[in-house]
Amino acid sequence: MSAKHGCFLQVLLVYAHPEPRSLNGALRDVAIKALEAEGHEVRVTDLYADEWKSEIDRADFPALTSDTRFKPSRASKEAFATDTLTEDVKAEQEKLLWADTLILQFPLWWYSMPAILKGWVDRVYAYGFAYGVGEHSDKYWGKRFGEGTLAGKRAMLVVTTGGWEEHYSSRGVNGPIDDLLFPINHGILFYPGYDVLPPFVAYRVDGLDDAGFDETAERLRQRMRTLATTTPIPYRRQNGGDYVIPSLQLRPELSTPDTRSFALHLNGGRDSAA
Repeated sequence: MSAKHGCFLQVLLVYAHPEPRSLNGALRDVAIKALEAEGHEVRVTDLYADEWKSEIDRADFPALTSDTRFKPSRASKEAFATDTLTEDVKAEQEKLLWADTLILQFPLWWYSMPAILKGWVDRVYAYGFAYGVGEHSDKYWGKRFGEGTLAGKRAMLVVTTGGWEEHYSSRGVNGPIDDLLFPINHGILFYPGYDVLPPFVAYRVDGLDDAGFDETAERLRQRMRTLATTTPIPYRRQNGGDYVIPSLQLRPELSTPDTRSFALHLNGGRDSAA
């Protein structure tokens, strides 16, 4: 039964690490056991084990004729509308529709997700499914950023990184972790409608000893136990009145002192995401 009715969640965990014996693999197992102990149902998409095809190309659209110029968004729209997407893509879309909650788990590689996970997004987030949804007008600009196919569901990131937490702070050399993850949290999860939970981030993972792993694992268990009750990141909804349509600029009276920060898109500024 859905968590919307006060009971159990249906969780899809999309996992992107090539080594099952890695720290990521151990944390994946911790998360699954913690979720199942709470009575939640868990399904896992293991992208490397499944040998997921990451690149989007003509092979994704069998109905596209060889003499037709390949435009990915147009091909995606036509394939979704005619139910001619490939079977692997349709299977992942069905999982997303089934799940109350989506967890994306991955190591932070070059300040982003592994290519195989980005390829999962590129292929599964078809036009008409995750984008290109809803009508556009001078008062409404499609169902996205808080609305859309996946609205009413929850999503979060489980991320590992070799760097220190201080390196990802507001004055750290890598930049704030919330800013680095903003394109994923806001642009991939919030865009099609998810309520996005604060990410779980494990730092300095290459040097974790047994005590460090135990502490990290317990933090992750606690996040899994509170998956249904954690307050989402308070992103501003696109069609909620905070943005001027069609320019989609934040209304001047809603600006914060830090006018160049991603925190502009939070109700209440950066502190609201803590």
